[in-house]
Amino acid sequence: KALEESNGDVKQALDFLREKGLAMAAKRSDRKASEGVVELYSHGNGRVGVMVEVNSETDFVGRSEAFRTLAHELALQIAASSPLYIREEDVPNDVMEHEKKIAETRAREEGKPENILPRIVEGSMKKFLDEVVLMRQPYIRDESINVQQLVNQTVASLGENIVVRRFARWALGESTDEE
Repeated sequence: KALEESNGDVKQALDFLREKGLAMAAKRSDRKASEGVVELYSHGNGRVGVMVEVNSETDFVGRSEAFRTLAHELALQIAASSPLYIREEDVPNDVMEHEKKIAETRAREEGKPENILPRIVEGSMKKFLDEVVLMRQPYIRDESINVQQLVNQTVASLGENIVVRRFARWALGESTDEE
C-alpha cells in the first residue's frame, strides 16, 4: 500500500510508513498501559545501575522480544546519558526559570545584543531540555533519531501504547541531595 501511495518510490514509501507509524503512536497514546516490565541494568562491573519501568497495554506485548529489547535499550540510554526527567512536562517550572536566568545572564556577560537575547535563551533551553529529558535525548545507537522516535517506532511495530513510567539511575560515588 505504501508503494502504491508513493507511485513505486521506495524512499517516499518508507517516509509514508514512518509517518503512519507516528500517526498510529499518537492515536494509541491515550490507551491505558499497565502491563510491561521493570528492566534492571548494571554497567561497568556494578559502577552504574539503572531501573526503568516500561508499560504496554497487554502482557502479551510486554513479554515480546521487541518490547523487552526496547526496555533494555532505554536502560542503556539512561545509564549512558543520565537524564533527569522522562518528558519535558516533568521538568519543574522553577528549574526551567532557573535555567532561563542562567542563559540570559551568560549571554549578557558575553556582550550579546539585547534584541537577540530571547533567541539565545530559547536555544539554550532547547539544548538543556535535550540533555536532561530522556524522550528528547538523541538515541545513543542512532543519533539521527531521539528516544521518543525510538519508542514511537516500537509502538508502530507492536500496535500498542508504550509508556516509560519511571526510572532511577545510581552511580557509585554520587551523593544524594540529603547528604
